[in-house]
Amino acid sequence: MTPADLSSLIREVAIGVLASRDLDTSVLPEQVVVERPRNPEHGDYATNLALQVAKKVGQNPRELATWLAEALAEDPAIEVAEIAGPGFLNIRLAAAAQGEVVGRILAEGEAFGSSDLYAGEKINLEFVSANPTGPVHLGSTRWAAVGDSLGRILTASGANVTREYYFNDHGGQIDRFARSLVAAAKGEPTPEDGYGGAYIAEIARAVVDKQPQALEGTAEQVQETFRAEGVDMMFAHIRESLHEFGTDFDVFFHENSLFESGAVDRAVQTLKDNGNLYEADNAWWLRSTDFGDDKDRVVIKSDGEAAYIAGDIAYVKDKFDRGHTLCIYMLGADHHGYIARLKAAAAALGYNAEQVEVMIGQMVNLVRDGEAVRMSKRAGTIITLDDLVEAIGIDAARYSLIRSSVDSSLDIDLALWASQSSDNPVYYVQYGHARLCSIARKAAELGLDYDGADFSLLTHEREGDLIRTLGEFPAVVKAAAELREPHRVARYAEELAGVFHRFYDNCQILPKAGEETEPIHSARLALAAATRQTLANALGLVGVSAPERM
Repeated sequence: MTPADLSSLIREVAIGVLASRDLDTSVLPEQVVVERPRNPEHGDYATNLALQVAKKVGQNPRELATWLAEALAEDPAIEVAEIAGPGFLNIRLAAAAQGEVVGRILAEGEAFGSSDLYAGEKINLEFVSANPTGPVHLGSTRWAAVGDSLGRILTASGANVTREYYFNDHGGQIDRFARSLVAAAKGEPTPEDGYGGAYIAEIARAVVDKQPQALEGTAEQVQETFRAEGVDMMFAHIRESLHEFGTDFDVFFHENSLFESGAVDRAVQTLKDNGNLYEADNAWWLRSTDFGDDKDRVVIKSDGEAAYIAGDIAYVKDKFDRGHTLCIYMLGADHHGYIARLKAAAAALGYNAEQVEVMIGQMVNLVRDGEAVRMSKRAGTIITLDDLVEAIGIDAARYSLIRSSVDSSLDIDLALWASQSSDNPVYYVQYGHARLCSIARKAAELGLDYDGADFSLLTHEREGDLIRTLGEFPAVVKAAAELREPHRVARYAEELAGVFHRFYDNCQILPKAGEETEPIHSARLALAAATRQTLANALGLVGVSAPERM
């Protein structure tokens, strides 16, 4: 029985208790809160339902809790239901009911933890979207890990997720990139507003190797050659780095296509037609303050050129026109102003602003020997995805970036994350999975399986801790999906690994040499198999491998 199952049982019992006394059942919450007591001696779970609803039905909380306890105790799944304090209920499950979680995990396999929470939702998840003017920097690498994990979690929650990369190939940064390449190809200094780093020289050489005549022609022709070839080469590198990092996209959307296809003009016309764009000072302004923004925004400047927000408006429209019911943007720490801006754009176009979400990720720093690592040898001024992977490996890089809330800045200790010790969180979790796989191999050698295992035998305190922790996994995934917080899954994996290691240290899973195989061995082997499956599922949701040997 999972906490969700117990919650449903308590609510069902509460409905019966209230109805039998002609009390209002509508006061009951849709979901009864069930929590693990801090002190295990108080039971497996606790609920404050009686305190929540007693006043609403005109009853004393302790008296109502007494009625609930008596009714719950009649259910075979409940071993003990006791009243504590002013009306809390402490509940201890029967061993057989508690052990049902193990059977459920073994039956559901890779699907354990999945749900239909977002069934029917078509979610556009846009993340990374780094400019194609340099390698993926550390901040965008955080989104590459977190965004991919969130996509996995939302998919496991029933959503149809489109992972999208917005390819910024329109505007001044691309011109500066092209000028930097031309200067490098000519052996000239980097332009004052250009891009530096060894990668610029590498791409410039690659362009000349591909097109030996690249430096011939007018300045405009040379600029265009290096722009077109250089952007393609840079973006190919970005895509390859992300793919090797385990992050792939369904759609690579080119910003320039919004202008070339007329989508920007159409979006502007829509806003003119519905009155949400007005003319002032020879420019066209979005009435964004009408939709919660702090000021109106210029969409078409006085010189007739489109402002940057024009592309954003057209892009919002395009996402909804493709049938998405929710658009999630994952942006960097310097993009707070975009939250109100994007919501206002959606509302002005006639869409529901609540269907636009903007997540802001904070900065990431690398630390070595207590000192911040300042710059990349190849990129010159920034630390890149490739630098991080080279330093600690893909699994450690992903896990280190996912396991903390994106709302907080993050320091990554390179020595810690490169170490093979229990202090390294990803090593600790992966070692737990590898140890479980070793147990399965040894059991197979002994001819021991868990078919027909009696889960009611799992009565040891450490067995109970492990079963209850396993039972929390679906709720963890649900919360991670609803709150857009993949770090909950990573932290859960660490907790589960720790609870398993303590179980392993206290409970003999396999018979020792010369011992007879007992029913408890099969039951514990089933518990180990369920733990292995759940750890693998958790690691899968954060995009980290679950090794069988270490």
